[in-house]
Amino acid sequence: MSPQQTVAEAAPEVRLSGIGKRFPGVVANHDVDVLIRPGTVHALVGENGAGKSTLMKILYGVQKPDDGTIEIGGEARRFSSPSDAISVGIGMVFQHFMLADNLTALENVVLGAEKLHGIRGAARREFEAISERYGFGLRPDVLVEKLGVADRQRLEILKVLYRGAKVIILDEPTAVLVPQEVEALFRNLSDLRAHGHSLLFISHKLDEVLAIADDITIMRRGTTVGTAVPAETTKRELAELMVGSELPSPGTGESTVTDVVQLRLEGLGLEEDGRAVLSGIDLTIHRGEVLGLAGVEGNGQAELVETIMGMRKATAGRIVLGTEDITGWTTRERRESGIGYIPEDRHRHGLLLDSPLWENRILGHQGERPNSRGPWIDREGARSDTRAIVEEFDVRTPGIDTAARALSGGNQQKLIIGRELRGEPVLLIAAHPTRGVDVGAQAAIWGHLSAARAAGLAVLLISADLDELIGLSDRIDVILRGRLVGEFDPSEVTPRDLGAAMTGGDQ
Repeated sequence: MSPQQTVAEAAPEVRLSGIGKRFPGVVANHDVDVLIRPGTVHALVGENGAGKSTLMKILYGVQKPDDGTIEIGGEARRFSSPSDAISVGIGMVFQHFMLADNLTALENVVLGAEKLHGIRGAARREFEAISERYGFGLRPDVLVEKLGVADRQRLEILKVLYRGAKVIILDEPTAVLVPQEVEALFRNLSDLRAHGHSLLFISHKLDEVLAIADDITIMRRGTTVGTAVPAETTKRELAELMVGSELPSPGTGESTVTDVVQLRLEGLGLEEDGRAVLSGIDLTIHRGEVLGLAGVEGNGQAELVETIMGMRKATAGRIVLGTEDITGWTTRERRESGIGYIPEDRHRHGLLLDSPLWENRILGHQGERPNSRGPWIDREGARSDTRAIVEEFDVRTPGIDTAARALSGGNQQKLIIGRELRGEPVLLIAAHPTRGVDVGAQAAIWGHLSAARAAGLAVLLISADLDELIGLSDRIDVILRGRLVGEFDPSEVTPRDLGAAMTGGDQ
């Protein structure tokens, strides 16, 4: 491209034309067209099940398209594997980081790419040059386990740049970042754009899409339904194109908080490997109350949830459910006493992906009606109740014998929420209940949580979406390095205030 040639005049960096991909019984993509201009941030938005993930796998060489063509820099390409895509300058940063905690930053970057710059001097110099060029501020010898979430993400971006990526696919890159970290990431992305890189930005957060993107492609039901320029569109218009309805916002309505304490933690502590993971946690949740818990990942909120659930054993303090001290109880005893659980990772802890929906309905509730009769599983009772959950919680599926893996992320999540609320719990632990789901499923989940709160349920809500925390919570606590460091009134606090408290910036 000559110095006089503008970005708009240049040949597309990536052109996907008429892309189609079919699986048994499912059309994942059909007639998908995407054009990415060089040196731009191109956002791809759509509801869960719209076909975004399949399209990204095709561009990155994980899947082969059944129809259509891929052009990179004006040249047609066919990829048989990710290594083919990497060889022509395509890199992908996945939502779930692929880093080894026990290796240094440099070792993680070099791993699998030893032939590029060796493993010592030249590799170190290239690492440092990339870090400096894009303002990442990463040191090659730091152990990854010492890095925060934002630095881990920068390291993932550095890793694909080290391998020569010209086009970088970013899958939900802001999902676990606080507002200040999002701003820092966007500065990094702007630097990448200024250096001529093209970025494919996948996100459900439409305000962030409008803030960072140069162009937007909208997908719906497996195909592209439109394009947009951020300066000429709104969140509402994008949401209507994505799901056919207006963009929802979280809210709880009038207070339903009672005087009855449903959960009380007294001086709760957890030590592991000689390290204090949780220290002096004191909190209460009342019936009809949503207590929000804000914290940067890795500061103890996951361990707190697992300690309440009995998956980890507290080393200090007490856990009281209603009037019962349950500190020494097993996880099953806690579940049977009325604790519902929406896990942070639905694939690892919430579902049997290759089992049908009706079997997934039973998980964690094996001893309860209608799933069992005496010591035996009541197959027909479980199947009937699963049909009721599918209808009540709008789980979109061909049937209850469908494997959980076949559902979109939003429908998997609605199944889990239906399963947990169906048992009429007295306390619900909801860890990131809307992570990775589209605006339609998000609105449905918010509605179910608000209705359960109004019916008297006590809820501990953990979320990286600060607008969600503020909108749904009656109170918000912040956890930092395993301690509660502040309580906030949702009607007065802002996402930036929470972000500062979460990172220690207000101390």
